[in-house]
Amino acid sequence: MGESVAEATIIKWTKNEGDSIKIDETVLEIATDKVDSEIPSPFEGKLIKKMFQENDVVQVGAVIAIISSDANASVSETPKTVAPAQETTVSSNTNSAPAKSTETANNDYSGTDKFYSPLVKSIAKEEGILLQELDGIKGSGQEGRVTKADILAYLPNRNKQAQATAKPEEKTAASNTASKGAMGVPDNTVLVQRPAVSVGAGDEIIEMDRMRKMIADNMVMSKHVSPHVTSFVEADVTNLVQWRERIKKDFEKRENEKITFTPLFIEAVVKAIKDYPMINVSVDQTGTKIIKRKNINIGMAAALPTGNLIVPVIKNADTKNLVGITKDVNDLANRARTNKLTPDEIQGGTFTISNVGSFGNVMGTPIILQPQVAILAVGTIKKKPAVIETPQGDVIAIRHFMFLSLSYDHRVVDGSLGGSFLRKIADYLENWDITRTS
Repeated sequence: MGESVAEATIIKWTKNEGDSIKIDETVLEIATDKVDSEIPSPFEGKLIKKMFQENDVVQVGAVIAIISSDANASVSETPKTVAPAQETTVSSNTNSAPAKSTETANNDYSGTDKFYSPLVKSIAKEEGILLQELDGIKGSGQEGRVTKADILAYLPNRNKQAQATAKPEEKTAASNTASKGAMGVPDNTVLVQRPAVSVGAGDEIIEMDRMRKMIADNMVMSKHVSPHVTSFVEADVTNLVQWRERIKKDFEKRENEKITFTPLFIEAVVKAIKDYPMINVSVDQTGTKIIKRKNINIGMAAALPTGNLIVPVIKNADTKNLVGITKDVNDLANRARTNKLTPDEIQGGTFTISNVGSFGNVMGTPIILQPQVAILAVGTIKKKPAVIETPQGDVIAIRHFMFLSLSYDHRVVDGSLGGSFLRKIADYLENWDITRTS
């Protein structure tokens, strides 16, 4: 499930107790704060017992089901031989949550730069923990996130901490300052609250699905954390287009893979990152240290049938040739559309590419996927008349052009670095070797 995944929610059991299960057959569906996944059975047999119910949150490593290898086993009896149960990454069991407080916080926890999982928000609300207090809890999760364990450990000492604070106003100010500073936001920054929205006659209210809520939270957080700047360049990719058109049939016949433009863009980006490695960085949670990444892991934004986006990651893209990148792109894209990605396959990205051209757009201003510091948008490729310089003089010819746009974190990527990096990507695409075989 990935090292950073500590818990997940069971959203649906696809098998009931007593049902026969084949090896690799889906038993249940789970959701983490990153992706929904189908969990297959590693054994063949009969589902004897479910250890958790739908909407329960389970820790990584917990046994979630018992499968008997004896096909004749009864559901009501304990099997003599129990095959090892599938272990999966999930949050914490909701049954183990603390007793509900008589006070419920009237807070949607939206006015903050920090990310909180639905489980943490639920516990905070039940315990009457307001946003300012929640922001003050020190998190042990990835990027300093507050986990269930953190908030449960905080509750027993909550009253003592409150008594030790002389003035509630000072506590609120301190927690706000801590949360802003942790995200690299100046102490005097005012966090913006959502405006009130009126609903008119005939308006339809649509509840966001779980993934859309996560996307919304992450996008707002990214804009709060990083001052975004976007640079643009137009590239003549005629050689690239003609090369792909010439080799695509032979490539598919030889490699049993279709070659799209995405692997070509990824290869150019990887080369440019090697030239400008300070694009492949992150800013730590204090906002004062730069983490220079060793690996080049390229994320590619993929549209889902629901309209949501997901970003599978090609790990160590700099170690792969064009054929290897193509196979990874096709595999990840296909499994993204069928909801077959694992949480580990959408983590660890160090740079992201978004193909807005697939929707017919000529350019875009994408939002950085934290904690990365840059994201590239590639527009659609269009034929245009262009002036070409030749030894005999200038001529007008039909060429293939596209726009590239780079959004970058202006805290650590200035205009010189961002512009030079973007221009280098365009250079690699424009100077594509039309004689290469793969």
